[in-house]
Amino acid sequence: MAKTIFATPDDAEQAFYEALTQGDLDAMMAVWSEDDDVVCVQPGGSRFTGLAAIREAWRQLFASGMKIRVRTSHPVKTQAMLIAVHCVLEHVSIEGEDTMAPPMIATNVYSRGAQGWQMILHHTSPAPDTDGLLLQETPRIVH
Repeated sequence: MAKTIFATPDDAEQAFYEALTQGDLDAMMAVWSEDDDVVCVQPGGSRFTGLAAIREAWRQLFASGMKIRVRTSHPVKTQAMLIAVHCVLEHVSIEGEDTMAPPMIATNVYSRGAQGWQMILHHTSPAPDTDGLLLQETPRIVH
């Protein structure tokens, strides 16, 4: 099977959140760089380094059967020739639950190489001050 090539960091990010929502491990791992220095920090504070550890963390989450829905908002994006950093708010809901959790803050870092844009870091943590975050100016692209 040919590796998916993402032409832009936005394409890679869209694929990441689609894979998360669908619970699709192969699609999730297609977004990640095969570099040994990739890092994923999940909301509970666990840090996974390296592709094998990241794959296993996502496998466990998807195997739980929990159906996660994520909508992003308030993006702040910085991009150079070979690296892009996206900071977004993640609005997460769990299928079957009536309550919506407070937003999470996510930083996604992508690098551009021969295989297009790929994720090298995903870090999500709880937002400490939801009201202050939502009052800040909305979508920005910083170059």
